[in-house]
Amino acid sequence: MANLTDLDQAVAGMSGCDQSTVESLAEDPTGSPFEVDDCLKVRKYYCFLLSSIFTFLAGFLIVLLWRAFAFICCRKEPELGPNDPKQKEQKASRNKQEFEGTFMTEAKDWAGELISGQTTTGRILVVLVFILSIASLIIYFVDASNEEVERCQPWSTNITQQIDLAFNIFFMVYFFIRFIAASDKLWFMLEMYSFVDYFTIPPSFVSIYLDRTWIGLRFLRALRLMTVPDILQYLNVLKTSSSIRLAQLVSIFISVWLTAAGIIHLLENSGDPLDFDNAHRLSYWTCVYFLIVTMSTVGYGDVYCETVLGRTFLVFFLLVGLAMFASSIPEIIELVGSGNKYGGELKREHGKRHIVVCGHITYESVSHFLKDFLHEDREDVDVEVVFLHRKPPDLELEGLFKRHFTTVEFFQGTIMNPIDLQRVKVHEADACLVLANKYCQDPDAEDAANIMRVISIKNYSDDIRVIIQLMQYHNKAYLLNIPSWDWKQGDDVICLAELKLGFIAQSCLAPGFSTMMANLFAMRSFKTSPDTQAWQNDYLQGTGCEMYTETLSPSFTGMTFPQASELCFSKLKLLLLAIEIKGNEDGADSKISINPRGAKIQANTQGFFIAQSADEVKRAWFYCKACHEDIKDETLIKKCKCKNLATFRKGVRAVQMVGRAKEEDYYQTNDHHPAPTFTPPELPKRVHVRRSISGDITRDREDMNLLNRHNRRPNGSTSMGPGNGTTALHSSAAVKQVNKVKPTVNRQLEGGQVMSPSQYNRPPENEANPYAGYQLAYEVKKLMPTSRSTGTGSQNANGGSVSLPAGIADDQSKDFDFEKTEMKYDSTGMFHWSPAKSLEDCILDRNQAAMTVLNGHVVVCLFADPDSPLIGLRNLVMPLRASNFHYHELKHVVIVGSVDYIRREWKMLQNLPKISVLNGSPLSRADLRAVNVNLCDMCCILSAKVPSNDDPTLADKEAILASLNIKAMTFDDTIGVLSQRGPEFDNLTAAAGSPIVLQRRGSVYGANVPMITELVNDSNVQFLDQDDDDDPDTELYLTQPFACGTAFAVSVLDSLMSTTYFNQNALTLIRSLITGGATPELELILAEGAGLRGGYSTPESLSNRDRCRVGQISLYDGPLAQFGECGKYGDLFVAALKSYGMLCIGLYRFRDTSSSCDASSKRYVITNPPDDFSLLPTDQVFVLMQFDPGLEYKPPAVRAPTGGRNANTQGSGVGGGGSNKDDNS
Repeated sequence: MANLTDLDQAVAGMSGCDQSTVESLAEDPTGSPFEVDDCLKVRKYYCFLLSSIFTFLAGFLIVLLWRAFAFICCRKEPELGPNDPKQKEQKASRNKQEFEGTFMTEAKDWAGELISGQTTTGRILVVLVFILSIASLIIYFVDASNEEVERCQPWSTNITQQIDLAFNIFFMVYFFIRFIAASDKLWFMLEMYSFVDYFTIPPSFVSIYLDRTWIGLRFLRALRLMTVPDILQYLNVLKTSSSIRLAQLVSIFISVWLTAAGIIHLLENSGDPLDFDNAHRLSYWTCVYFLIVTMSTVGYGDVYCETVLGRTFLVFFLLVGLAMFASSIPEIIELVGSGNKYGGELKREHGKRHIVVCGHITYESVSHFLKDFLHEDREDVDVEVVFLHRKPPDLELEGLFKRHFTTVEFFQGTIMNPIDLQRVKVHEADACLVLANKYCQDPDAEDAANIMRVISIKNYSDDIRVIIQLMQYHNKAYLLNIPSWDWKQGDDVICLAELKLGFIAQSCLAPGFSTMMANLFAMRSFKTSPDTQAWQNDYLQGTGCEMYTETLSPSFTGMTFPQASELCFSKLKLLLLAIEIKGNEDGADSKISINPRGAKIQANTQGFFIAQSADEVKRAWFYCKACHEDIKDETLIKKCKCKNLATFRKGVRAVQMVGRAKEEDYYQTNDHHPAPTFTPPELPKRVHVRRSISGDITRDREDMNLLNRHNRRPNGSTSMGPGNGTTALHSSAAVKQVNKVKPTVNRQLEGGQVMSPSQYNRPPENEANPYAGYQLAYEVKKLMPTSRSTGTGSQNANGGSVSLPAGIADDQSKDFDFEKTEMKYDSTGMFHWSPAKSLEDCILDRNQAAMTVLNGHVVVCLFADPDSPLIGLRNLVMPLRASNFHYHELKHVVIVGSVDYIRREWKMLQNLPKISVLNGSPLSRADLRAVNVNLCDMCCILSAKVPSNDDPTLADKEAILASLNIKAMTFDDTIGVLSQRGPEFDNLTAAAGSPIVLQRRGSVYGANVPMITELVNDSNVQFLDQDDDDDPDTELYLTQPFACGTAFAVSVLDSLMSTTYFNQNALTLIRSLITGGATPELELILAEGAGLRGGYSTPESLSNRDRCRVGQISLYDGPLAQFGECGKYGDLFVAALKSYGMLCIGLYRFRDTSSSCDASSKRYVITNPPDDFSLLPTDQVFVLMQFDPGLEYKPPAVRAPTGGRNANTQGSGVGGGGSNKDDNS
């Protein structure tokens, strides 16, 4: 009732103001000086002041009434404890209501984006508000210079007031936008900038009605200067703590100075109430001068306050002004006068999810996480990120939070305290993420701390989803001790050591694959430029690709995976990698199948795609055969326009029938059922394409082109007849001798018969032994498995044996008879297994290593002290021992390093075959020559040493020195395997069933040795390549060594946290590709700590071998060589998929495609190039190839004349059925 009385009085007062004004102006409409002076006899300042006060009170009262109404009508049910049995039901019902969303929620999100500096529109609006505030302040300066506080001037003739009104209308709109975006409307009404609007906007409208102006409190616009530091942080101008703090101090000082000057100006020029007859005329700038002199304690005395109000204000202001002038007291006042800045409790917005991030919270870790989590390529991310850490953020991190303040909040506390978990509402969070310190001194201690955080989280709320980073693989077992840990419910662990070594292992099989995969799960936007080199543009286009999941449309139902993948690539411009195969009715879990050979697409099947953005992947869901079959432009494939549901269902059934018919026709025309598994033969990686640093580059490339021309037939196939005498391989005048027989598409036999690829490894019946009279050259260090029948003998067609000395390094032939051992694989059938061997039996000294014929192997240069933390070498070797390789295809692994350290790791390596250890130093050239580093397929440089706290950048010094050391080495030009050539050499090349496969040519220069170096610090990548022009500040993924696949840093795994949160299956897919087939069941076995356990082969375990693997094929020759001559990538993709079941995912191309003398031998990665991308003969293709089961071994005399398998060998593999052991091995 009292409020209504006050309101009536105010209205009456306003009416009096209006009436007196009208009367005074009615006497003389010309506005003569006499009438203006007479107008000023009646002061109307209180009309302007009351408009501001009533505006504030009205708004405040409305908010209070709305809250009271909401409290009475919309009471919430009582909050249940996190362990209450009904809490889950309460949470489920609440989430169901909240996620429906409301109009206010959408409006709030829109307003929040509009006023934030996170989006471009938000930045423009914030900067515009600041500029107009300064413009309004300048208008105040102009009006205040007239020394008149109140003036009678018609509004129509007052230009400054008209401009100021336009500004105030904009400020009023901005005020309402801020009001909508505010989480707490009541506190918003009490904010400082809200009071600035109260006392500046309403008087501008009152002046129109009264035809007079009052300078009033417009000086409060100077307080907007305090937002300068925030605006500069939004624009990424201020990034360091010192610059942020400097901007804060300067802006606060100037704002307070100008605002206080405005108050002095108003009080002195108005005089003391109530008569206001002692006005002291001072200009505004005089007041500014007076305040700075007074605050500095100089006080000249030439200007002073005469009014009581002015002196009273000055007394109180000097207490603050003097302290602020000293520059340190303001910070003390701020700390004492305010509570914990990062205390309080999270206020969840209606319908908005949030996640809690804890662990290692620093500027670097948070910036990397937010950069990927909030990336623009993701779909609308309506998730709030809440950080919880026990230390307050520094100014640099605080600036980062301010730049993302609409989606990020920080709370000070510890994850081990249930009270803090309640503050951030962990039990209502969508997930909890635990970040690890990748550069810690003690990885085991870091893992233990993070596991304790998980225990605390799970103890507080056992159904919360947790994603944790761990440093060491062996610590994963401790997570299984947590009762509520359940990977089926979304809990997941990202083991940095496991994935890092897994990436490096896959690079041993397909160089550059680590770079491709690292770019796929990181969210990046590529921007090509005409100023950059062509190879960089091709690489950057691939970095923009990411891995996404989407449900396949009903039009795909009934198709086989190859058909669906071909349709996606050709029609939708998407690369379909894998599908999720749902479990059976018996409750089996669904599994992710990568490039499955015979799987059919079921309804609502989820596909895994490689694409540039989430919008592109939606085409797979929108695609409709009825509507989109004739569309050529994939961007036009939008949501289906089918109106009649019955017609649509009928079309789906028709598509299914057509798919089945196509499948039958597909297999009939290709004469394969089920899908073909033939893997085309290929040149070993870097056989003909590795370059020297000198003039040999041009010569080698010319030789390669010459080989290509001479070996091509007009129809594109290759002819290597046994007696034609013109084979380019054997022409000593045209080419240098190479030490591997090139496999061909169709081999011509003596009778004019052509051998198909399916008959490559089957010798013709009754064929004479082609190896008589040949001796193995000792200089070529050939690793040769022994024969199975008569020791080292090899059966010929007549049952005789010819002695072929085996490589003495093949210790597997001595202490492990692969055929006689019944347990060839581990208990899951996913990896090769052998009985435990002692470390002493696998140790080589330098002389023994030099006498060992090593070729096509993997050299691991390991820097470690005897007490260094374990890095888990098993994670490096296990992918190389996957059971989808045949035994003869396994690459021998030679570890060069400290035996004392390796002895600690040996317990986890003792059941893996083909491992040798050289007790030496990776920096010793003698040790490197002893293990034939120039003949290896890959040299991995790793370090287990702990980085120093003094200078973390020196953590990579050993790895960099080892890399440069190898590149500086030179080697003898290794000749072929055969020590001499005779007339029988041509017969050797035609022997399709030969167990000898000549190895790749060794590198003459160390710079051409295939190598991958693990780095701790990204910035050190600049030291690996001396010929690159990378800027030291260049991001890792943009540097040449990373683009070429020769460098890998653990920091690239940071993006996996966001990827796993948004798509749990993506991590499973990545882990399957990287680890060679690790499963949750295997994780449980390894968690026991006893290592791999052998298992007897059963049909169920052997079926696990039938899975895809990563490979690299050459376009230089082989069945796909026709595409190397000006072919298109799209044609290659379709042909490889149809003919061999191989899924092409990218290219590995020479950086310099010219034949100049200074052309580099480095290759770079091109991920998922477009279908019209031109191919080169020197390109190598990343493929996901099918497992080839092979045939059971039989002597050549009784072997069937048809069927067989290819001779796709790697490393020390051999042709034929494989290592003279059964092909099921």
